[in-house]
Amino acid sequence: MSAHHDTNGHTGHERAGGADIAMAQLLELDAEVLAPYLAQLTDLLSHLAGPAPARILDLGSGPGTGSLALARQFPAAQVTAADISAHMLHRLQKQAAARGVADRISTLEANLDEPWTKITEKGPFDLIWAAAFLHHVAEPVGTFTQAFEQLRPGGLIAVTEMDFFPRFLPEDAGVGRPGLEARLHHATNTQPPHEWTGALTRAGFVVEERRPFGIRLDGTQAGPALNTYAQICLAKLRSHATDILDADDLNALDALLDETQPHSITHRDDLSVRTTRTTWLARRP
Repeated sequence: MSAHHDTNGHTGHERAGGADIAMAQLLELDAEVLAPYLAQLTDLLSHLAGPAPARILDLGSGPGTGSLALARQFPAAQVTAADISAHMLHRLQKQAAARGVADRISTLEANLDEPWTKITEKGPFDLIWAAAFLHHVAEPVGTFTQAFEQLRPGGLIAVTEMDFFPRFLPEDAGVGRPGLEARLHHATNTQPPHEWTGALTRAGFVVEERRPFGIRLDGTQAGPALNTYAQICLAKLRSHATDILDADDLNALDALLDETQPHSITHRDDLSVRTTRTTWLARRP
């Protein structure tokens, strides 16, 4: 997961070390907490893809949460995960082995802003998946054009973006003024939403649907990783809010992020997940 405003973008995958590790952990938590949504999306693809896809390409795979979900949904498919980060791909390989699908998921370390020589050797593909990735590339239309060339006629591409970081807290979090999280989002979510319909069309695709998924999960549905996920997401937004929120809100956020405080996010049982993900579904004629 990287919001359109997150500073750890596609080029950020080139920086090995702490930032890469932290982003991989966040992406894995995102997939764990939002598992019901991910299952809904891959089930939708199974109905739209036509014959079950034999070859799937996961563009900008990160640690491969999409690759693993697709391998689960399509048990006969071979999945190719392409990313610029060796660390991300190594984590995927470990997860694939642990889940018994290492023989069906292969990885390619590749800069997707450059010609797709390695990817071409694996194609053509029946389904291409690109989740929270396309806004990182230098020339999105060029990337879509390369994807078009790697997709078989009739094949499907699914491009997903998040609107922004999820919300987790109740209106009154018990510390500071009510509406704290809404003010935090308003202050840090300053970029316009992504819109890929035109770029997909210019690359030759026929866009069949632009589908928003409104995600609303309570603590039981989200599972035990919810508190850790919320803590990391809110800490990330807090790091961007130092100069744009007032002192009272910053102090309230710090209290929420402090594990020793009574209202700490890590100990709360009233968290939920509210967010929107939008998927563009397009086909190569």
